[in-house]
Amino acid sequence: MNRRAFLQSVGLGALATGAQAGPLTPKATHFEPRAKRVIMLFMEGGPSQVDLIDYKPELIRFHGRRVPDSFIPNKTREGKGEPLKEFGALKGPIAPFRQRGQSGLWISDLIPHVARHADDLCILNGMMADSTEHGTATQQLHTGLPVLRRPSMGAWLLHGLGAGNPNLPGFVVVSPPAGSAVNCGTDFLPDIYQSTILRDTESEGGDSIRYLVDDSLPRDLRRQQLDFLSAVNQDHAKRSGQDPLQTGLIEANELAFRMQTEAPEVLDYSNESLATRRLYGIGEGHTDAFGRQCLMARRLAEAGVRFIQVTSKDWDHHRDIDSNLPKKCRQIDQPIAALLTDLKQRGLLEDTLVVWCGEFGRTPVRQGLTDAKKKGIPPGRGHNPFGWSLWMAGGGIKAGQSYGATDEFGYSSVIGRVHIHDLHATMLHLLGINHERLTYRHAGRDYRLTDLAGRVVNGIVS
Repeated sequence: MNRRAFLQSVGLGALATGAQAGPLTPKATHFEPRAKRVIMLFMEGGPSQVDLIDYKPELIRFHGRRVPDSFIPNKTREGKGEPLKEFGALKGPIAPFRQRGQSGLWISDLIPHVARHADDLCILNGMMADSTEHGTATQQLHTGLPVLRRPSMGAWLLHGLGAGNPNLPGFVVVSPPAGSAVNCGTDFLPDIYQSTILRDTESEGGDSIRYLVDDSLPRDLRRQQLDFLSAVNQDHAKRSGQDPLQTGLIEANELAFRMQTEAPEVLDYSNESLATRRLYGIGEGHTDAFGRQCLMARRLAEAGVRFIQVTSKDWDHHRDIDSNLPKKCRQIDQPIAALLTDLKQRGLLEDTLVVWCGEFGRTPVRQGLTDAKKKGIPPGRGHNPFGWSLWMAGGGIKAGQSYGATDEFGYSSVIGRVHIHDLHATMLHLLGINHERLTYRHAGRDYRLTDLAGRVVNGIVS
């Protein structure tokens, strides 16, 4: 029996030629989508909202005074999370705020480049999460639940929509966050929805997918090898019963082969103009690393990747926030503004949902950790999941507005509260998906990204 007859005998004729519909085939949305893809800019560690995008005049006025007990969140007073004894007086923002653009949004001088895009932004100042710990809060942001393992946002999106480009992975993480096996994983969803992670993207050459192409073999021979391997695997599956892991492996092998034709070109930005490189701050010292990552995000979005995450690390400023926060802002401000500019100029921003966020925010009071005090290190701010901020742009978002509010000092959400489940429901809505209908049956029941909660925040949808 020749190879072609063997493939047909085990039902792989269509698969071998790429004609068979698979799990990454584009799927119909529940209603007309406003966005086709997501770029999530994750500031790992928790950026300080009261220093960046949540303007609090009373925090400036009462700087150095003791925060009234009534403003301290109940969980903190009950001894849950970081010890109350570590916290001191109210600490005003470390840089001035100004009203920006025609919308008049209040944005800090720490991020002047992003501030120029004020009229493109929708700032959510009433965000809420359930955990004061990095690991569980990061997991909730990415998967919906803080403790139990669940599929990540990108995996759910591929399950609901399929891939935007059959020759590229639909879910790419540019520099993974901590716990990427969970936060960028599939859990019980099929493995074909797994993320492709680009590591070491801070330097040129780290933005490649290792072992994608074996240059020692011609393409037609690699195709023959994969056909034979797929046929053997499929024949085994027919005789032993379908195994989701084996099926996922077969599909992943096929995707990897298709990626050889397009991925290297997408990941190679050497043909980008000098003006574009300068726009992102590539080659400019402190902006170089994140500039490369943001440029890669634009290229992946333009090529049809469905969900792209870019991670900036070290935002956990318990100590010396006056020095550490400005350093981080200088690294990401110009590249993020460049990404928004580039997407807009290419007509991509209108159907690309951009989300800038951490896993939570920070307290409006000083935090002086014991070891830091002993060493004379200036104070920082503690973890705050009770009232924090993020911004969104593009993809059907009502731009140039601030939605929700925290109390006078920026400690707790009081108006327009948006829980993580609500954020996920809204993101799916903008992508044309009813979050209550995006389900997957596992262990005898239907699961979804928003668990048993979540509401669409219609006030931010244009």
